[in-house]
Amino acid sequence: MNLTLKVWRQSGPKDKGRMVTYRVEDISPDMSFLEMLDVLNERLILEGDDPIAFDHDCREGICGMCGMVINGVAHGEQRATTTCQLHMRHFEDGAEITIEPWRAAPFPVVKDLVVDRSAFDRIIQAGGFVSVPAGSAPDAHSVPVRKEDADSAFDAATCIGCGACVAACPNGSASLFTAAKITHLSLLPQGQPERLTRAKAMVDQMDGEGFGGCTNTGECTAVCPKGIPLDTIARMNADYLKANSK
Repeated sequence: MNLTLKVWRQSGPKDKGRMVTYRVEDISPDMSFLEMLDVLNERLILEGDDPIAFDHDCREGICGMCGMVINGVAHGEQRATTTCQLHMRHFEDGAEITIEPWRAAPFPVVKDLVVDRSAFDRIIQAGGFVSVPAGSAPDAHSVPVRKEDADSAFDAATCIGCGACVAACPNGSASLFTAAKITHLSLLPQGQPERLTRAKAMVDQMDGEGFGGCTNTGECTAVCPKGIPLDTIARMNADYLKANSK
């Protein structure tokens, strides 16, 4: 496959940045998107140019490190797929592909396609944990949990914190991420004692980081590689309202 890439290049947070066009040739359709970028970077290094910086780690769709806007869509147009799991066979030979970083004020660009997502860490630090002493691991089934609640908690817990929801949202909202981190605890018995204080602390931190408000557009769940549903945000909002009514 021969492709034309238009890649966002930005040397640092204060650099203006620009789109740069590259040609890549003899790309195998079985390569992942990141492997295709590896091929381009090897060539750039041999030519004495600065390689394109991008985040990656496990390359198995688990860690949430990889993330870029491909042809205007976070992680690309394949549903429920992270960038590292996107393969070149989904593109046409001779295609032109635009590649940009996440676009949101709380995610400042570090370099090229790398953004600083430490705002997510601070949201979790505000309350995304269970601090009540629980002792040693309990026996299986000693604390009954409804199947529906267990399934919903598991669905929320699959969030990998990649930030695609923020990049896709026209408001730059982190509501889906925050709701997932709240919900996977609030639906289980262990998370009940701090349920309302957790929701208030994490939502307030999200707002303080400068993320936009949710207007139920639904772009977040459409690009979420784990398919976290929109009603997760409704649960978060309900807990937040209860916390503020006391």
